[in-house]
Amino acid sequence: MSLFTTIAPITITCHNRLAPYLEREVKALGFEVKETFITGLKLEGTLNDCIRLNLNLRCASQVLYSLLSFEAHNADDVYHNLSDCPWEEIIPKDGYFSVTSNVQNDTINNSMFASLRVKDAIVDRMREATGIRPNTGAEPTGAVIHLYWKNEEAEVFVDTSGESLARHGYRKIPGRAPMLEALAAATIMASRWDGASPFINPMCGSGTLAIEAVLWATNTRPGIFRSNYAFMHLSDYDPKVYHKEMAHLRQQIKPLAQEARIIASDYSNQAIANAQQNAKAAGVDRLIEFKECDFAETPVPEGKPGVFFINPEYGERLGDVTELEGTYGRIGTYMKQKCGGYFGYVFTGNLDLAKKIGLKPKRRIEFFTSTIDCRLFEYELYAGSRRAVEEKE
Repeated sequence: MSLFTTIAPITITCHNRLAPYLEREVKALGFEVKETFITGLKLEGTLNDCIRLNLNLRCASQVLYSLLSFEAHNADDVYHNLSDCPWEEIIPKDGYFSVTSNVQNDTINNSMFASLRVKDAIVDRMREATGIRPNTGAEPTGAVIHLYWKNEEAEVFVDTSGESLARHGYRKIPGRAPMLEALAAATIMASRWDGASPFINPMCGSGTLAIEAVLWATNTRPGIFRSNYAFMHLSDYDPKVYHKEMAHLRQQIKPLAQEARIIASDYSNQAIANAQQNAKAAGVDRLIEFKECDFAETPVPEGKPGVFFINPEYGERLGDVTELEGTYGRIGTYMKQKCGGYFGYVFTGNLDLAKKIGLKPKRRIEFFTSTIDCRLFEYELYAGSRRAVEEKE
């Protein structure tokens, strides 16, 4: 029986605090979520379902298809349990595979040792069954097997993704301290932007937020930008399933709404050049209006209000905190004076600097970037005075 048509537990991982947005995506694809946790969720499906998930999800990291669960007190238990698995039916005998692991067990000081025992079990089983030793290595460019082992409970998965899905594949020039593509997509999903109104992105850096905004508004999925996944290197893989899903991805792309002007600005000509190159790689360079200017000179379209979205430096990796206090104050002034009717969003990892904006946020949405505790602050920016708006209502 082929795993591509066999239903089994699937775990989809994501970066910390992205799970609510990942869950929204998975449900929109028609899957039933069985459990959601802080760094992912669980459902059931086949390897063919994993193909669809890999190509469509913006907020995911890995799509893991469960092979077996067992009790393991030490690395020898892992080896013996995996030796009974028919790896010759899963990995081509002339194929290549790598092993990853997440291990929390008192008998293991280095997770690399646990990964080595997994590799040994697979190699020994396949050599005995086929007479051929498969190639192995550290790069996740072929089949990938993942071990999750906590205390005495172990589970082994086929990692159907390989390289992390959190990097969407179009960004060729990352720039300084770039926002992860999956995080950028999640912050846009967390905002009130409807995809059919202006999206103003000053301090655009490498352009990730503006590019992700266009991709979201045009329903362009990350699978468009990638040609190699770990599921392609498994036995019984049928390329027709993949090509059918890719054709569906292309068919569902829609034009950018006329009023959805995407404006990205930065004072650095190098940042703008980098952002334009990344946008070109994503095929959306003609859909973004790039401006080389101070953020306070970024044009704000009149008519249908949209969102103002900025990710300023916050002193952890970039920028001097004292100088940034003035910058955050100017951001608040700009939003108040230029963005009436819009929703304003400021993504920062410095909560003290956020106070310098001088406006009361409507929402504070929690995120992480790397190990930095961050917030996406939402501001409702009234056209005219707030009192006048409230009296009118």
